[in-house]
Amino acid sequence: MPVESVFPQLEALLPHVQKPIQYVGGELNSTVKPWHECDVRWALMYPDAYEVGLPNQGVMILYEVLNEQEGVLAERTYSVWPDLEALMREHGVPQFTVDSHRPVKAFDVFGLSFSTELGYTNMLTALDLAGIPLESKDRTVDDPIVLAGGHAAFNPEPIADFIDAAIIGDGEQAVLDMTRIIKEWKAEGRPGGREEVLLRLAKTGGVYIPAFYDVEYLQDGRIARVVPNRSGVPWRVSKHTVMDLDEWPYPKQPLVPLAETVHERMSVEIFRGCTRGCRFCQAGMITRPVRERSITGIGEMVDKGLKATGFEEVGLLSLSSADHSEIGDIAKGLADRYEDDKIGLSLPSTRVDAFNVDLANELTRNGRRSGLTFAPEGGSERMRKVINKMVSEEDLIRTVATAYGNGWRQVKLYFMCGLPTETDEDVLQIADMATHVIQKGREVSRSNDIRCTVSIGGFVPKPHTPFQWAPQLSAEETDARLEKLRDKIRGDKKYGRSIGFRYHDGKPGIVEGLLSRGDRRIGAVIRAVYDDGGRFDGWREHFSYDRWMACADKALEPFGVDVDWYTTRERTYEEVLPWDHLDSGLDKDWLWEDWQDALDETEVEDCRWTPCFDCGVCPQMDTHIQVGPTGKKLLPLTVKNAGPTPAASGHAH
Repeated sequence: MPVESVFPQLEALLPHVQKPIQYVGGELNSTVKPWHECDVRWALMYPDAYEVGLPNQGVMILYEVLNEQEGVLAERTYSVWPDLEALMREHGVPQFTVDSHRPVKAFDVFGLSFSTELGYTNMLTALDLAGIPLESKDRTVDDPIVLAGGHAAFNPEPIADFIDAAIIGDGEQAVLDMTRIIKEWKAEGRPGGREEVLLRLAKTGGVYIPAFYDVEYLQDGRIARVVPNRSGVPWRVSKHTVMDLDEWPYPKQPLVPLAETVHERMSVEIFRGCTRGCRFCQAGMITRPVRERSITGIGEMVDKGLKATGFEEVGLLSLSSADHSEIGDIAKGLADRYEDDKIGLSLPSTRVDAFNVDLANELTRNGRRSGLTFAPEGGSERMRKVINKMVSEEDLIRTVATAYGNGWRQVKLYFMCGLPTETDEDVLQIADMATHVIQKGREVSRSNDIRCTVSIGGFVPKPHTPFQWAPQLSAEETDARLEKLRDKIRGDKKYGRSIGFRYHDGKPGIVEGLLSRGDRRIGAVIRAVYDDGGRFDGWREHFSYDRWMACADKALEPFGVDVDWYTTRERTYEEVLPWDHLDSGLDKDWLWEDWQDALDETEVEDCRWTPCFDCGVCPQMDTHIQVGPTGKKLLPLTVKNAGPTPAASGHAH
């Protein structure tokens, strides 16, 4: 049956909405494949606005990996703004893909990538606009399989009622395996309906199907156990890990946005995983082990990507890019190669102890010298021991002195408020640190015209980290602590004017905490918020704390638990956590020991350069740490305009 484009109906609505360009599609490097020539069709969504969703690496990679397969197509969809949502409802236009404006309901899989839990209400909006029943139990064989991925999918329990499946870990191989299973099931005539295809996926051990597990609760509200309710369904579901990044050089043809987006650059992921062991950092814990892309692999991706896009900046992405074992050679090689083209390089954020002026100079050689961002995270030395962020104030001052002394004028420092065991005093020391930074900066630059911006986020405990048992600081206490800090900075007559202060109030953090450590009972809260008009909760102007709290009070009352029970309560070792049946590879006892080490203020080294600490990932996931150096250089690609010698052809080898 042909699937028609809804563009004719949509086009009539576009003159009446803000930024209509974001709904039009046709970006450079986008792909449209003939519908009838494909057996399995994916609609991929980053559940936020186009300007945030388009640059998302995860979606871009899967889009390309799937479209490279014969007989498979993938198209993209993003959240529509409330102005268009209202018009679509009024005129009966369903949720559509931007590539060919086909209705999302017509696809086999509707895959959503969640990097934050605050996108859950946007998922419900998209399902409803698509005409797909909100709850998985109401769907039929003709509805797409609703699949969650991304970091938030490591605890998909709060959205268990709304999704059919979740994949944890790297998606590249996982989506291909899933596609194969769906293709076979369809070729056999869809035997056993929806239940059968989900069962086949579950039996692989790598796809979590919430409906195939029952959750039993204790009298006091805690979970007693999570048990499979079908035979052949595993007790625990494993995460996916792609081992050789050089085999997956995606995106090869990055999408170039039509409308302005949050990142206007070509990005290359230079390694995956992090073993620094910061105890608050979910991304670092769940993406272990470290897997580096080779220097030659990076060079080739940059070369192809720039030719395919015309971008003028390359972002070298990872959780801690300066930790790549060959980062110096990478930065120098790329700066040399693109000197004439004025291609800028950027590292998203730089670790204090991995920064050196040679690296910084290479990064800014062809681009502009913008501010530097460092993340000490904790204000006091004691706090940094608790969170295992091994950076001393001396390290920071020395690094900052180097930057200011070499012509930088702007430094941004990122901290968290509300970390376990934190006191007012720990947070007030942030002001002292900022003062020392300005003091040192004025001294080495011999100028008063320098700035330091202090940016503070509220700490949210996350699953699969040593802090998954920790109590969260209440919104009121967070705000009170930040107010004291603000007063201290503003009251400093000598340095206060050179220190910028940006912070988020504690309220969104409480909602994020409720969603990140919640269980299936939280689904009722998400549904109530959505029904009450909740949309775009990650956007300050759309977020309503009062709405979330009112809906939570009502929805949780029958269960005898409340928001504080999920957020500010400390967990014990014995408690069954909602995500314990999802295996991130980390040994729960190791995480608990690390939590005890945090309370004792004991630091743990980076296992990349020291013996193993038995976190469990490598043996359990059959993986290992992969780092260089490879000893190779980017040289063959650097001799661009070296005259007529045949060796200087400038092609990638």
